[in-house]
Amino acid sequence: MSTFIGQLIGFAVIAWIIWRYVAPPVRTLMQKQQDAVRTALAESAEAAKKLTEADAEHAKALENAKVESAKVTDEAKHDSERIAAQLAEQAGVDAERIKAQGVQQVQLMRQQLIRQLRQGLGDEAVQKAAGLVRGHVADPAAQAATVDRFLDELEQMAPSEAVIETGATARLRAASREALAAVVAEFDSVTGGLDADGLTKLAEELASVGKLLITEPTLARHLAEPNDDAAPKVHLVETLLSGKVGDPTLDIVRTVASQRWSTASNIVDGIEHTARVALLKRAEVAGEVDEVEDQLFRFGRVLDAHPRLAALLSDYTTPAEGRIALLNKVIENSGVSGVAAALLSQTVELLRGERADEAVIDLVELAVSRRGEVVAHVTAASELADAQRDRLTEVLTRIYGHPVSVQLHVDPELLGGLSVAVGDEVIDGSIASRLAAAQTQLPD
Repeated sequence: MSTFIGQLIGFAVIAWIIWRYVAPPVRTLMQKQQDAVRTALAESAEAAKKLTEADAEHAKALENAKVESAKVTDEAKHDSERIAAQLAEQAGVDAERIKAQGVQQVQLMRQQLIRQLRQGLGDEAVQKAAGLVRGHVADPAAQAATVDRFLDELEQMAPSEAVIETGATARLRAASREALAAVVAEFDSVTGGLDADGLTKLAEELASVGKLLITEPTLARHLAEPNDDAAPKVHLVETLLSGKVGDPTLDIVRTVASQRWSTASNIVDGIEHTARVALLKRAEVAGEVDEVEDQLFRFGRVLDAHPRLAALLSDYTTPAEGRIALLNKVIENSGVSGVAAALLSQTVELLRGERADEAVIDLVELAVSRRGEVVAHVTAASELADAQRDRLTEVLTRIYGHPVSVQLHVDPELLGGLSVAVGDEVIDGSIASRLAAAQTQLPD
């Protein structure tokens, strides 16, 4: 009995412990589980509701999409029809434009073809004519006849009013020409009693003065200043040159300093011109003017035949000594000597921009002008007969009112006729020039 009571009491204690400590957490846990289940059920119901609403929205959106799609499709159909109509219209416009352009292009090509055909036919005609002319003038008698016809035409010309200037004065302005005339007058005054050696010395000293002014451009500019009182410039010249040059040279340079010059370079031109005249007067004293003129002319032909040589002699940027050494080698093989050689050396030494071949032409013209003549540079296809040369000289003398010295250059490319240059005036009656004129005048 006591055992049963003990067990009952133990059971009661255990039951109380369970009721006191175990049951409350279990009830709490169960309550939480129930709450969680109820919450889950509520959320599930809400989700189901939302799902239903979403399905409804989806169905509505799908219906709207179908309506919008039908609308877009309808608009696209109308747009496509409109675009197709616009493209068709634009295609028609473009087709008309292309057609018009094509017609215009065909017309242009037709005109170009016509021009090409005309040009080709014209060229062919000119070439045929040139061939016939070349065949005709291959006969010396026929070529001489072309010269005679040119002389007939030349005789019908009225006397020319052209002012014939030598190379020395053609490049000078009015003031410098007047100054040069005064210097030449002084030269004639101081050289009246000089012999050949004195004239040679004068030419050398004047060339040295010219070289000094080239190397000292400030001095040349000072002497060219247009002052009313020339005494300071004359005094400067006397200070620089007294005792270094002869009296004739000093007198001439005094005159140079006292004149008005257009530019500083014209002073050098004037002194160089006077030095050339001194050498030419030496040739006159020695009776060598014709020989000097002929040698200068032949040397000019050498330069024409060798452009590279003319370019080397004209390269004034290189030392003058080298150019003069080259000139001397050429002179040795060309038969040039004496005064002509001195003139050429002096000219090459004082070059400052002018070409050597042009300077030699100036020398020839100056030599001829010393005899009161003018130079006619005549180019012919072959040598002229003596009668033709005499007739040409007589006609040109009558035209220009001055005795004329004819310098003949042979160029077979002229074919026939003559080309005459007197000063700046050119009379071109060559067959080659007429063929060239016919070529340029062909219709476009």
